[in-house]
Amino acid sequence: MATFQYIAKDSSGNEQRGTVEAGDRNSAIAAVRAQGLLPTALGEVKSAASSAPKPKAKGGAATAKPKAKTGALNKDIKINIKMPKFLQGRIKTKVLTQFTRQLATLVNAGLPLMRGIEVLKRQMKDPRMLEALTGISENIAGGGTFSESLTAYPKIFDNLYVNMVKAGEAGGVLEVVLGRLAEFAEKSEKIKNKVKGAMIYPIVVLVAAIGITAFLLVAVIPKFQQVFNDMLGGAALPGVTQFVINASEFVQHNGLQIFLAIVALVVILKIVGKTEKGAYFFDVLKLKMPVTGTLAQRSAVSKFTRTLGTLLASGVPILQSLTITRDTTGNRVLTDAIQNVHDSVKEGESMTQPLSQCKVFPPMVVSMVEVGEETGALADMLTRIANTYDDEVDNAVAGMTAAIEPALIIVLAVVVGTIVIAMFLPMVKIIGSVSGAGA
Repeated sequence: MATFQYIAKDSSGNEQRGTVEAGDRNSAIAAVRAQGLLPTALGEVKSAASSAPKPKAKGGAATAKPKAKTGALNKDIKINIKMPKFLQGRIKTKVLTQFTRQLATLVNAGLPLMRGIEVLKRQMKDPRMLEALTGISENIAGGGTFSESLTAYPKIFDNLYVNMVKAGEAGGVLEVVLGRLAEFAEKSEKIKNKVKGAMIYPIVVLVAAIGITAFLLVAVIPKFQQVFNDMLGGAALPGVTQFVINASEFVQHNGLQIFLAIVALVVILKIVGKTEKGAYFFDVLKLKMPVTGTLAQRSAVSKFTRTLGTLLASGVPILQSLTITRDTTGNRVLTDAIQNVHDSVKEGESMTQPLSQCKVFPPMVVSMVEVGEETGALADMLTRIANTYDDEVDNAVAGMTAAIEPALIIVLAVVVGTIVIAMFLPMVKIIGSVSGAGA
């Protein structure tokens, strides 16, 4: 029996260290797994006798001292300084998508799963993904399945990923499922980036407008006010000019209070957004906003249909697929709607009725789902709907950009123009008085 030292993770993802007695490496891994742990590193601890100095040779000359052996554990484990996990953030979607696509290609080419993971480990640059792949490889070597190994890293591989892999393993089509996962992640990320890209320009313009306005009120207008007092001797100013000066004085005297009020408002909204009713209210608001609401609705429909369609096409049972889709929507209005669909299907009824009751899903989508249920091609129909709504999202992004850009420019022009006119109206009066005095 040999002694093996291990590093493993428990069900909560916490790191555990210890030793086990076993006849060989595989038996040691099995012993660690029997404790409910997932081994990430394991090595044999050499006994003290193995490292003792050898006796002197005949003639009294001592043999060369062997170099101290540190044990196999040090070969398997590299000591490095890591950032605390709470500071590391999540793994980028691009890293996970690239790994999935490459693994699908390798497995499809006939390479064993274990060999494919080892190949990708050697080229992986992300330390967190490398750590996960090391643990997954060790677990599979110990007799675990790929899907079971993924559950030890919930922050990297979500329920959608794990359940699709499990379905692929059960059906013997793992390479097909991995390809679908990669395609799903790529299209989802594409839609997300389009929505984010559409919001960047309006936010930049809005921040610029606020910054320019604040600069004019704090730095420029007080100088004009001093000129007016000196040249007009306290005479009455035009109404718009007096309004702008009053606004400038208010901002100057209450700048800190305004800043604190904005911070307090943001904090309050964050707190309210974490409550059940507050979060539901904001999710409803997202779907009903005049311009962005259409984009949010189409994006939600696209995500729902693509997620459910991908799961069903991969062989995941419909009730389980609905549960996973419900948990990944990110919108409580859709969550409630999908839960109603789940309950309806559980009772042996159709998906159509609960979908039609939720105003998020247009009648065309409901009709296509109904046809998919009747023909037995629901997964294919859902994928078709998702592709259609991907195009709808593109159109909505273009329309929103076309509507917001000129609106923000007009607002900025009105604000700056009003300030400029307000400052030049008294100048006309000053010029007139100077001209009259010269005559």
